[in-house]
Amino acid sequence: MTEAPAPQAIVFVVDDDASVRKSLVHLFRSVGLGVEVFGSAPELLQSSLPNVASCLVLDIRLPGCSGLDFQIQLAQADIHVPIIFMTGHGDIPMSVKAMKAGAVDFLTKPFRDQDMLDAVAMAIERDRERRASEKQALDMRALLDTLSPREREVMALVTGGLMNKQVAAEIGLAEITVKFHRSHIMKKMGARSLADLVRMAEMLGVRRTGS
Repeated sequence: MTEAPAPQAIVFVVDDDASVRKSLVHLFRSVGLGVEVFGSAPELLQSSLPNVASCLVLDIRLPGCSGLDFQIQLAQADIHVPIIFMTGHGDIPMSVKAMKAGAVDFLTKPFRDQDMLDAVAMAIERDRERRASEKQALDMRALLDTLSPREREVMALVTGGLMNKQVAAEIGLAEITVKFHRSHIMKKMGARSLADLVRMAEMLGVRRTGS
């Protein structure tokens, strides 16, 4: 018997109402989304979350830890899953607080299925973009680690706006040696142009030290 393929996206649902959890499982599975449900915030924290694009559909009024408190806990734990809040007792201050803290949407029960699906689609796309950005940064950091200390120094000066001749004078090298280093840096970092290398330096925090 072959295993079912892992879903490309998962919706986590936290709600203490079993009927709501059952309804949302049916809704999300009907459009091909993976779904995991929890009756409380601690249940989710104690589980092992799959490393795939995901979002969290979270009831704002939970026993013990409220949805808003849980939102803060997740941020403190460096868990950045996008959140969609739902409540049967929502008010404007709650909504504003949730959105200011980064929630994707705030839906009042009973909500339309399509409104929930639209919010989830937006949240999952946001999570995909975040994951892609983080992977790009990790890949770039790995490339930076292949540079020698001298190459890093040259990279910082070149991307800081200095010409080869100025870099040579700054660190006491021949200009042709600087050109050699610069060529190697471009190849190692996979930079197609100086502008590309400057963008990488900005993302990695590589900058000229001193004056």
